[in-house]
Amino acid sequence: MDLQLIAEGFEFPEGPIAMADGSVILTEIKAQRLTRVHADGRKETLVETGGGPNGAAIGPDGAIYITNNGGSFQWLENQGLTIPGPTPPGHAGGMIQRFDLATGALTTLYDACDGRRLIGPNDIVFDKQGGFWFTDHGCSTPEGRKFGAVYYAKTDGSHISRQRDHIISPNGIGLSPDESAVYVADTQLGRLWAFDVAEPGVLAPPAGFAPGRVVCNLPGYQLLDSLAVEASGKVCVATIINGGITAFDPDGSTEHFAVPDLIVTNICFGGPGMTTAWITASATGKLYKAAWPRPGLKLNFNA
Repeated sequence: MDLQLIAEGFEFPEGPIAMADGSVILTEIKAQRLTRVHADGRKETLVETGGGPNGAAIGPDGAIYITNNGGSFQWLENQGLTIPGPTPPGHAGGMIQRFDLATGALTTLYDACDGRRLIGPNDIVFDKQGGFWFTDHGCSTPEGRKFGAVYYAKTDGSHISRQRDHIISPNGIGLSPDESAVYVADTQLGRLWAFDVAEPGVLAPPAGFAPGRVVCNLPGYQLLDSLAVEASGKVCVATIINGGITAFDPDGSTEHFAVPDLIVTNICFGGPGMTTAWITASATGKLYKAAWPRPGLKLNFNA
């Protein structure tokens, strides 16, 4: 895979969105901001979000919805790399934010579900109905890990529901092309889950004792981050330690595309034929562009 460096100097970039005008909007988790990267590599700060803006997606109203982890990482520098570390003692929880591109207004849409504070919202995807699925990654504590969950919510603030609880570290989230399954990458397990959708916004009860269907567990010590889905149904998951993108076929087979960064965090598709991939290489603070061998799945909404 031939990589083209588009821009660098980011403070842990994530959540890329391929915009209709050819620019890419991404989050900078450490810098606590939303940034537009123009086609020529020029960077423009759109809004200071506070906390830890992680995933981002365009909603049906043309606004950007942000899964903000609330600043759930301390930042470590190691051999020139930026590494997310333990959760700070003062971390109170995260939120879902809405950023209006037209007016510049930033609002908080949700920070709790059923009276329970969101811990560390991480990634987001919209379905055809205009609602969104998102993951809460959980966080670390001195006593152990607070597990995460999978949620569904509406953009008008009227509904949020916890659809699968007590997952170790849910991170990337995406929908199958027919939206019959929600895919979730579990970071610490190196596992891609598939959860069957019973109806829009509702997961089917799990079969047996497992919370969902296991698509694949990566061998050895590999961690998974955020993801994008191909038009064919393959799920492309950013991979940590074995830096790059791992493409999972629903049958469990995998294909790895190397990227020169220990912590590759996300991929999105756009461009003519949806065959351009933008990849965030976060430990080195870079955004790459590549010609992908297959077309990506066009998201339901863009701007």
